[in-house]
Amino acid sequence: MSEQRQQNLAILRKNAAFEVVVVGGGVNGIGVYRELALQGLRVLLVERNDFASGCSAAPSRMIHGGLRYLENGEFDLVRESLQERDALLLNAPHMVRPLPTVIPITSVFSGMFNAAASFVGWQGKPSSRGAVPIKLGLSLYDWVTRKRRILPRHHFNSAGQTRKDWPALTPKATRSAVYYDAQITHPERLCVEMIRDVAAEASDCVALNYAEMTRDGDSYSVTDRRSGATVPVMPKVIVNATGAWLDDTVNGLGGRVNERMVSGTKGSHLIIDNPALHQALGGHMVYFENTDGRVCIVFPYQGKVLAGSTDIRVDKAARVRCEPEEFDYILGSLRLVFPGVEISPDQVVFSYSGIRPLPRSDQDFTGRISRGHDTRRLDGDVPQFCMVGGKWTTFRAFGEQTADEVMAELEHARRASTLGLPIGGGAQFPNARESLKSRLVADFRIAPERAHHLMEHYGTQADDVAQFCQSVQDAPLTQGCLYTRAEIIWLTRTEYVETLSDIVLRRTALAITGQISNALLAQLADVFAHERGLGPQETNDQKQALIHELSEFYGVTAEALAARNKKRRTECV
Repeated sequence: MSEQRQQNLAILRKNAAFEVVVVGGGVNGIGVYRELALQGLRVLLVERNDFASGCSAAPSRMIHGGLRYLENGEFDLVRESLQERDALLLNAPHMVRPLPTVIPITSVFSGMFNAAASFVGWQGKPSSRGAVPIKLGLSLYDWVTRKRRILPRHHFNSAGQTRKDWPALTPKATRSAVYYDAQITHPERLCVEMIRDVAAEASDCVALNYAEMTRDGDSYSVTDRRSGATVPVMPKVIVNATGAWLDDTVNGLGGRVNERMVSGTKGSHLIIDNPALHQALGGHMVYFENTDGRVCIVFPYQGKVLAGSTDIRVDKAARVRCEPEEFDYILGSLRLVFPGVEISPDQVVFSYSGIRPLPRSDQDFTGRISRGHDTRRLDGDVPQFCMVGGKWTTFRAFGEQTADEVMAELEHARRASTLGLPIGGGAQFPNARESLKSRLVADFRIAPERAHHLMEHYGTQADDVAQFCQSVQDAPLTQGCLYTRAEIIWLTRTEYVETLSDIVLRRTALAITGQISNALLAQLADVFAHERGLGPQETNDQKQALIHELSEFYGVTAEALAARNKKRRTECV
């Protein structure tokens, strides 16, 4: 057990009285935990697995206003999403950055009736969007941000310009539109940075992963799933932020509802190592429609290509994976938009899937289900506030809304807004990114590639990591890898790491970028075991658990890990 965890458990045992307990350590739970803690309340955050390991680890990695929500008439959601997108661009610039997006256009007026009908409640599958409805939508998008614009306005391209900029794009595209949204490189890391920020500002608050809150009669307790130890807790208010598991959690904590509040849909994505496809994108995301009317995306991501997604109803919350039919669906969509680029299944280096915790809906077409959010209060001796819906981009606004309702319950006044509050390594991040990179090179005498790696992962906190790495004997994990042994030690000591899976899947990009191999895994296990004092058996158990997890849920088999040993890597993102 880490020293960091021991300290948190000691704080919990010393004083088990909390004004608020937040159950669920995804981005929404962490967002409301941060909101409440920074307003001066004593808050406990409890997550059954690792932080941001569920749906929050499976987004499209876009931070966006939701262009298609306009078609559903959700103007308030678009306005809120654009505000939060722009806030994240300013508050977390080390991980959130502009993403130019191209929309291939194949017709002029198609979709006009569909867009109009949706405003009066039509629920059917949308038809193909032509130039006119796209122009109207993008103009509205620009109009919403007219007073605080930080990204360029949209523009349209002629057929000739479209063919010049994206020669591999489907010849059916007679013109194109370009607009800007944003992407996030390391969503799981941003969640951890928010928890670290709270630890620095509100030391009496506690965030525990691998812990579970239960109710027995009128009493509540938290069980440390690593040691089995149980500690009683005394909350005044509970916030249920368990996403797709929200209804199950309501029952487990003594709440009562007449009908389910959440109706999830499953979304899967692929990470593809295809240089030709990467080049064909020209640094842009392509936002396009599949034959079933579902909007699909594909964009450059950490040297690879991210493509998605599916949108499939699920009846029960559970851990999910990208199934073969989804795999084929996504690859088929790419061949539709880039018909001349050869894309083969063996180029997929990673796949992932999650359940979107959407509000319960009877909509026939899943794309019509709102991505909005609301909070529902359940009466009881300890009131329970349930966070229903939401999406990655709006986590801060959702957390703010929930926190305000909780503070009203507790008669506690808000101290400050978090809208302009930097997150983690986004604090004092320079406008000119290269200046930070150059300073890291000069101050720590490291290669530009290593400085770039540190800047992209840790922002202005890269100094702390680089300084620690210089204080101990250090070396790359493997030849050509930009992660080092000392860096893994730093992560293990400071970022709530409990398992090898935490390191590989969430604190680093080793898995999602297709870098993890048997050789790298052996090095990571050696560092982790030495740091935590693990014996050979426990070390091997953690390795095997990770290998099984990669194969079962991420499409990375044991055979693939072995094969990667034979392929020399010159870069490790």
